[in-house]
Order: sequence, then C-alpha cells, then structure tokens
Amino acid sequence: MRPPEFWSRPPGKPGLTARLLSPIAAIYGWVVRARLKRPPQLRPTVPVICVGNLTLGGAGKTPVAIAILERLSAMRASPVALSRGYGGSLQGPVVVEPDHRANEVGDEPLLLARHAPTIIAKDRAAGARACLTAGAGIIVMDDGFQNPSVAKDLSIAVVDSESGFGNGRVFPAGPMRETARDGLMRADAVILMGRGKFDPGHPKTLRANLRAPLSAAFDGRRVVAFAGIGRPEKFFKTLEKAGAEIVAVFAFPDHHAYDDDDMERMRALATARGANLATTEKDFVRLSPRMRRGVLTLPVEARFEDERALDALLLAALAHAHTAG
Repeated sequence: MRPPEFWSRPPGKPGLTARLLSPIAAIYGWVVRARLKRPPQLRPTVPVICVGNLTLGGAGKTPVAIAILERLSAMRASPVALSRGYGGSLQGPVVVEPDHRANEVGDEPLLLARHAPTIIAKDRAAGARACLTAGAGIIVMDDGFQNPSVAKDLSIAVVDSESGFGNGRVFPAGPMRETARDGLMRADAVILMGRGKFDPGHPKTLRANLRAPLSAAFDGRRVVAFAGIGRPEKFFKTLEKAGAEIVAVFAFPDHHAYDDDDMERMRALATARGANLATTEKDFVRLSPRMRRGVLTLPVEARFEDERALDALLLAALAHAHTAG
C-alpha cells in the first residue's frame, strides 16, 4: 500500500481523516498491546536479535539486518536469518535457496540469503526451531518487533530520520504499528536511518545511512527508475547521488507484483528516451527472469556512523546464552 498523505502531517495537526479513524486506531492499538502481553512460545538456546519497525513502510530495516548479519559473520557467530517471508506463498519453515522465487518466499528473504543462511516461516517459533536445527549460533529476526512468540535478547527499532513517526497516530489513523511510547520502551536500541533531524527520544540511538557502493556509480547514465518499496523517493535520491540522470520515475506500492503490462510500459518509455531501466535489488528479485532483461540494479548498504557502538550491542547479545524454555 502507499502511505496516505495525512499520515505525514504534523502530530499536532493530524487532520480530520486521522481524527475520524481514531476509534479504529484505538482498537488496533489495544489488540497489539494485548498480543504483546502473551508469554513467549519459545526461548531459544542461542541469542535472538530482532530488527523491526515501529511504523509501516520502509525505514531501511532489511539493509540494517544485512549489516548485522555481516558483522556477526565476521565475529564467527554463525548467524541465521529468520523472516516471515511476507508476500511469499510458502508457509515454512523453509530454508531459502537461490532458485526460490519472491512469490514463494518473499523478496526480503532472497536478499538476506545472499549474506547468511535464511529461513522463512509464518510461525515464528517454528522458524526459530528450524534455525537451531540449521546450526544457528545466533538468530537474527528480520521484522517481528510486535510478535512476542520468540523471546528476544536484543530488540532494535529502525526509524527513518526524515519521516520519523509521521503524525504519531496508530494505524489506520497514522503509520504507527503501536504507540511510540510502547515501542520505545521495549526497544533496547534505535537505529536512526539518514541525516534527518528527527529525534526518537531513545537513550541508545545509533545513526546509519544507506549508501551505494562506489562500484555502483552510474556516471551520468540515463535511466527510467522504478521502485515498489516503502519510500520509493529514497531510492530515486540515492540513484541520483550515484551519478544517474533520471529521465522518468515510476513509484509502485510496497512489495508490488510486476506484470507484463508494467514492464512493457516502462520499457517503451525508456527506449523512447534513450535510457535504461533501473530499480532496487528488492524489486529486481520480484521480476521474472524474462522481465529482468536489461534492467540495472542499484545495491545499497547500511553504513553506521559509530561501528564500535554497533559491535558493542552485538557482543552484548552474544553474551546472552540461555537454556531452552
């Protein structure tokens, strides 16, 4: 879905629509709080790190999870990624393999699997058990911040520094998955993505930025850019910083399933303007092999301003070995 405009209004002026939706938002928030009071179904015998969001939409959660997997691998901690596999048809637990398709396991797990063994499961507890069977020394959950089924040793909330918490209202009156107060109280740390001035108000806040590797510079290449992610405009800005000359853009809803009509329309425009098609890695894995022909991708990675602070968090989590529950 595309975030409605009123979600980004100032908290003190949420608008009429947000106010009208407040009773539904109150019920939604109550359901989330009630679910979070449930005891965990599983307390794994290895540490669990959860990387999640307080808001709906893209904040940079998956690049952060990938950065954490890479740091843990460098520490020889044997990380295994666990994802719900949003948008995929398989229930799991399933080990993500290179020949899987996004419509089977979801797009984000395909990216995670490039960096560490990855398991998808609609049932988080069953997925965590499968991670243990796969030899995990530590489990990194991509999302699941509002899911209490697996006990966590380190809960990280990723927040976009430009959009922040939007109007501060709980869905559907705003972008929040739960109240900011409740979410920040449960978060052991916040990772603030980007150079915006938003202050989440958490005592342990780390800053990171999404950057394209220098090898990905587009050097003035003309492109028609398309993206179906939480905030497509962030990708378009990053593409420009990489040197691309963007002649047209197509913004689709998050996790958009591309069809032949989409691709034919964009290819025709690119041909007419002497440009290439360019998209995100997350969008690229949702394209069929035939659709991928000639489409350029721009990889991005999360770079932390204080890597030692990140390492300290991860080392503390690794120290939390506990017995099975």
